[in-house]
Amino acid sequence: MALIIKQNIKKLAVIVHDLLVTALAIVSVFVVRFEGPQLNEHLRYLPSFLPFFVVYAGAVYWFFSLYRSKWRFASLPDLSNIVKAVSVLSLSLLVIDYILLSPSLYGAFYFGKITIALYWLVQNALLGGPRLAYRYFKYSRSKQHAVRDAALPALLLGRGVEVEMVIRAMEAGTMRKLKPAGILSPRADDLGQSIRGVPVLGLLSQIETVAGDAAERGEPFRRIVATSSALAPEAEPDKWLARTRRLALPISRLDSFGEGGGETELAPLEIEDLLVRPSVRIEHDRLGSFLKGKRVIVTGGGGSIGSEICLRCATFGASELLVVESSEPALFQITEELAAHRLETKISGALADVRDRARITPLFTAFAPDIVIHAAALKHVPYLEADWAEGIKTNVFGSMHVIDAAIAADAKIFVMISTDKAIEPVSMLGATKRFAEMYAQSRDAEFVAAASGMRLVAVRFGNVLGSVGSVVPKFKAQIKRGGPLTVTSPEMIRYFMTIREACDLVLTAASHARAAGPETERAAVYVLKMGQPVRIMDLAERMIRLAGYEPGVDIEIAITGARPGERLNEILFAHDEPMAETGLDGVMAAKPSFAGRARMQGWFSRLEAAIKAEDRLAAEAVLEEAIPDFKLRQQPQPVAPVPEALLPVAANQP
Repeated sequence: MALIIKQNIKKLAVIVHDLLVTALAIVSVFVVRFEGPQLNEHLRYLPSFLPFFVVYAGAVYWFFSLYRSKWRFASLPDLSNIVKAVSVLSLSLLVIDYILLSPSLYGAFYFGKITIALYWLVQNALLGGPRLAYRYFKYSRSKQHAVRDAALPALLLGRGVEVEMVIRAMEAGTMRKLKPAGILSPRADDLGQSIRGVPVLGLLSQIETVAGDAAERGEPFRRIVATSSALAPEAEPDKWLARTRRLALPISRLDSFGEGGGETELAPLEIEDLLVRPSVRIEHDRLGSFLKGKRVIVTGGGGSIGSEICLRCATFGASELLVVESSEPALFQITEELAAHRLETKISGALADVRDRARITPLFTAFAPDIVIHAAALKHVPYLEADWAEGIKTNVFGSMHVIDAAIAADAKIFVMISTDKAIEPVSMLGATKRFAEMYAQSRDAEFVAAASGMRLVAVRFGNVLGSVGSVVPKFKAQIKRGGPLTVTSPEMIRYFMTIREACDLVLTAASHARAAGPETERAAVYVLKMGQPVRIMDLAERMIRLAGYEPGVDIEIAITGARPGERLNEILFAHDEPMAETGLDGVMAAKPSFAGRARMQGWFSRLEAAIKAEDRLAAEAVLEEAIPDFKLRQQPQPVAPVPEALLPVAANQP
């Protein structure tokens, strides 16, 4: 409350300032333009005119949004608004002078064209000048603080616009303990220039030489900060990054959380930032307006995907967030991390297993969510091939319990996380996930038929870079040990996406499903446009090179053979799945394809009986009946046992 009062007082002070300088501008131009009897005559009529003009000017200033931005952030758009407002006022004076005063009241021109032109200049100066002066004052003070507090000279990598943004952030003190000391650009035409007083010292390919020269001068760089343009494929990050290995300098990248979720920050540069195509940009304004004030439940909220979803929900303005997690350490970690961000979202956690319907249903009902995101699952192909019943208990029955609980709690949106392995599945992971998709679609069809407000949809992930159990962390660990890197097959290819893209896809699917109307195609499954799939062998070789080594020379790659449940390539949609148009950049979707709820209930009963009888063949028969493509799976030929240290992870992550 005190903060709101303080903000209102500041805004009132700005308004009073603008009204006073408006009166001052009129008086000033009269003093400059006239003298003697003419000046006295003009000043004599001023009290009857000036108060009305000042009030009118205040309305014009408000219309042109002069009070929506703070003076310390005054910019060209703000000056443009001032010019527009003053031009309207000057035009108004011209109309009053030539149409009203001259022929009817005053009998002569009260202002005159020269006076109005002078007014335009003086008024712009009196409104814009103090704003620019205040901004320069704040900038100078922030820069002095930044220089005084900064201890680490930073070498900035990238093109001018992005580098300028980093320098501004350092000057403003938002990147503490860093000061800009030099720039390397991917463009030769930037050489010899400077940005905000910081010189461009060379090209990215010269990073080793430039850093060495700085060290010889006794002014070594202590940090490297890379912008997105320095990480783009055309900047050849593989080459300059390999050269930085000998410099032993920490490298950071820009990380403005969610591109809409906070101030620009730095994050450690990870190998996965350079592995695939440029990230798909999601419309974050859409997510912010959708999540603002919503109550959200995330199951599996302590996992690598679930925890990021929780963080993004809180950042985009969810009012309350319930994290449901069966692992106590994981639940503790994510709730502590959320608390550390000091966001306004009310955070609570619950230890609960999605298999436990008696626990899940009342938990959801008591919280009364608007949105339920179901990320809890068992996802590792080899484990689910061996422990098939556990996969069915969690991925099939657990999903059913969460879906039913969300419906009972009157949620408006349910989103489950699925996998590309659910299409024409050859593994228990894929089959159980596809079965859960079908149940969600069957319940969704009931609500659509009844014209109810609830929607139930799914998102399919490719391999998620950096998530727990995925190939990238495994390869990084193997590189750290000196190799070998283990690949199941040289022809194995996978689709890849970043954790951020995965989480954005989940939230985008939720917002799109909720917004869809009768005239919009009903999408049931959303998939990110992940570009061309990547050969795991190529991925392994590139990761070795990014670490500064040579494949086959410094670090070997071992081929270990495909395992049960794996196939060489994944697909995103089934051949009989009808596509849906989303109108969203970077996102594809399919229409529902499912069995009726009554038939699914029969399959649930048979699966439950098969688990109790420990009858895998009976369970597989149910899955084959529900998912005909599952009958066509071909088990790979068994391979010779591989030492445990070399167990591969080419396709473990949905």
